[in-house]
Amino acid sequence: MKLKILFTGILALLASTLSKADSWDDDLQVKARAGYSIGGTAPIGMPETIRSIDAYKLTPSFMFGLDIQKNIGDKWGLLTGLHFENKAMNGDVTTKAYHMEVRKGDSMMEGLFTGKVHQEVTQWMFTLPIQATYSFNDKLQLKAGPYFSLLINKDFSGIASDGYLRQNDPTGPKILMGSKEGEWATYDFSDDMHRFQFGLAVGIDWQFYRNFGLSADLNWGLNGIFKSDFKTVDQTLFPIYATIGLFYRLK
Repeated sequence: MKLKILFTGILALLASTLSKADSWDDDLQVKARAGYSIGGTAPIGMPETIRSIDAYKLTPSFMFGLDIQKNIGDKWGLLTGLHFENKAMNGDVTTKAYHMEVRKGDSMMEGLFTGKVHQEVTQWMFTLPIQATYSFNDKLQLKAGPYFSLLINKDFSGIASDGYLRQNDPTGPKILMGSKEGEWATYDFSDDMHRFQFGLAVGIDWQFYRNFGLSADLNWGLNGIFKSDFKTVDQTLFPIYATIGLFYRLK
């Protein structure tokens, strides 16, 4: 609740600042942005339990936002704003002895799974960047700093198929899982995901024509997407996304 109040206050502050922009001096910049993100939610380093990545499907991952920048001197500045964005991913991997908790029919079971895992991840969020900027000239600018995100919708679910689960431990009962609906098992860890994420972002803006520009940004999450007490997935998964976008300088 406190985070929601914080983000609501930030949004109101940005709207108020934009409405009063004409009363500020010439060092204030306001940019509207839109972009498309490519990336994934993954561990740092591939664990031995994931034997191969079989497929990765681009999913609609958009960003819309408003940034306000205050210049400090000729080159440096401070930037903040509010972005509404989606970070999504669909993928297929082959696993061996991968720790899982799945549902098959009416039964929940936990153990070590060997076979195919289909994964779907979707995260809708409001993001607050706080960045330092460095301008090479009137057209080209670097930016870097932390970001903080509040998730308003989240999903981490999928299918385990074409293999078997050793229930509880490596020598436990062997439960077969086929390749068709009714034979495979499903999982859903959405409720175990964090509502709050933070990380580091770096990027570049190039104003190529009048007030229009192109941008490229890399966002690297520093806290895992799952809560600290969630132990089903052994590895810490980080959201890592690159965004290609357009911006329009309003002021």
